[in-house]
Amino acid sequence: MAQTTEARRGPDPPDLSEKGGVKNGEPQRSDDRLFMQFLAFGGCPDAAPLGNALTDSAMAGVLYEDVNDPRGIGLLTFSQDPGTFVGRVRTLLNTAPFAAVIQKPEYTMLGRTYSIGYEPDLKEILLDRPRRTVLNPAWTWAIWYPLRRSGRFAQLPPDEQRVILAEHGAVGMSFGAGDYAHDVRLACYGLDKEDNDFVIGLIGKDLYPLSAIVQMMRKTQQTSLYLEKLGPFFVGRAVWQSPATAL
Repeated sequence: MAQTTEARRGPDPPDLSEKGGVKNGEPQRSDDRLFMQFLAFGGCPDAAPLGNALTDSAMAGVLYEDVNDPRGIGLLTFSQDPGTFVGRVRTLLNTAPFAAVIQKPEYTMLGRTYSIGYEPDLKEILLDRPRRTVLNPAWTWAIWYPLRRSGRFAQLPPDEQRVILAEHGAVGMSFGAGDYAHDVRLACYGLDKEDNDFVIGLIGKDLYPLSAIVQMMRKTQQTSLYLEKLGPFFVGRAVWQSPATAL
């Protein structure tokens, strides 16, 4: 008698949606994310023409003057569509006046917003808050840097990871509560040429608190025990910001 065999079922595809806490009685899910790219350049003694070009382009982003390079600038752009970076942004950077400046590839950063799983408002975390933070005209100082955790952190039990992250997060929340520093956290797995895990932006109205929060974070378990690499750091002040309505 011929035997029938059932077709072997393959693995289920992963659920790639971002997840938040319960809202209006339902768990939140979203496939929307904001991609942010930071690029740095040298050979720019006057940033004003670049700001004018950004205004004309209606690009969403921020132009910074580099504190540590008198001819340096940084450009942050963002979009829900990563194709924007190889479309509108690439076209802009290959035309005057941007075509004349010299890129510093060691500062290139690209990341995406993400959720932890318990956020009360998923859209706020993934889309609205990052835009509002970098475009706030009162918060012109910024430090941008990448980081990579050590493999030892990934091997810790989830409960231990949560305790370590909570300690780190409490420092950030205290600085935010005092309007000293506000953060943008981006995941950059597979997007970074140096194999970093995250891109961090520290944004505020004064530079000293941004330095102070980095100093204080050095004492947390995550930074002191479980970071493999930190930096390089770009430090700048915004000289141009797009309107909050820019996309």
